[in-house]
Amino acid sequence: MVAARLPARMVSYEPADHGIGRSRGGLTTKAHLATDGNGRGLAVLITAGQAADCPVMPAVLDAIAVPRLAGGPPRRNPDRVLADKAYSSAANRKLLRSKRIVAVIPQRSDQVANRKRRGRAGGRPPGFDSRAYKGRNVVERAFNKAKHWRGVATRYDKLACTYRAGIVMALTVEWLKLLGDMT
Repeated sequence: MVAARLPARMVSYEPADHGIGRSRGGLTTKAHLATDGNGRGLAVLITAGQAADCPVMPAVLDAIAVPRLAGGPPRRNPDRVLADKAYSSAANRKLLRSKRIVAVIPQRSDQVANRKRRGRAGGRPPGFDSRAYKGRNVVERAFNKAKHWRGVATRYDKLACTYRAGIVMALTVEWLKLLGDMT
């Protein structure tokens, strides 16, 4: 019933569950964020709170589009991806390899144990640059800055597209603050 009252362009972006799901704490929402090395938001996706992070990584990568200053098509592939253990999967690593993106993602302990249990058949462990991984806190700081906005921190919005718009607005203000420092 609600979808009939919304403009068609908004309905196509709204997930059926409105990005609200159940977890231990009650009704929750997850925001998946891609940032550049300075913590400026490049892409935001909203999923239900109980949804796993692994399957969302391809959609987050597809949402990245950085315009080029000299014109031409936007840049879609980053040089490397720093992500936490929740994004660690063979499928994600294969996707990143196919796009020639360096993966800096630690393995989950169950993946390490399964590989060791299989012995030589388990294969080599994926490369991991612990020094580069220290830069992942940039994403956490970007979330922290966005959550200074009360509407983003508590999600009062009924629709996921409205909540996402609030996050995008908060990240845009951070972009503008950084640009203001440069001029």
